[in-house]
Amino acid sequence: MDFDAGQPIWLQLVREFTRLIATGDWPAGQRVPSVRELAAELGVNPNTVQRALAELERTRLAVAERTAGRFVTTDTTLITDAQLGLAQAAADAYITQAHGLRLTQDAAVTLIAQRWNLGTDNPTAPTKEDR
Repeated sequence: MDFDAGQPIWLQLVREFTRLIATGDWPAGQRVPSVRELAAELGVNPNTVQRALAELERTRLAVAERTAGRFVTTDTTLITDAQLGLAQAAADAYITQAHGLRLTQDAAVTLIAQRWNLGTDNPTAPTKEDR
């Protein structure tokens, strides 16, 4: 994972861990890797990982069980809300950029429609008619 020097690493980890939960890479009910495992994998201080995981617990996306470790919540509403929150943040960032480029709303929406399938496992390039 590449870190942005302009933001605290623990916040970046919270976003990444939330993304892993929202996408199902860390499925509901699955045990979350230990602080030590994550710190080694990510090359960061264990205290930084601990702070990020504590935030996941605060938002209830992760649940700590005293002797068994941490687990991803099984509350699908919380997971869906996290997914929508991440999507909303991405949409807001896109809208900000589109405004900065002085795109009209129609042009911005058309661009999204044209590019929609490019991010799937089976990408298809837009045809001339789509452009």
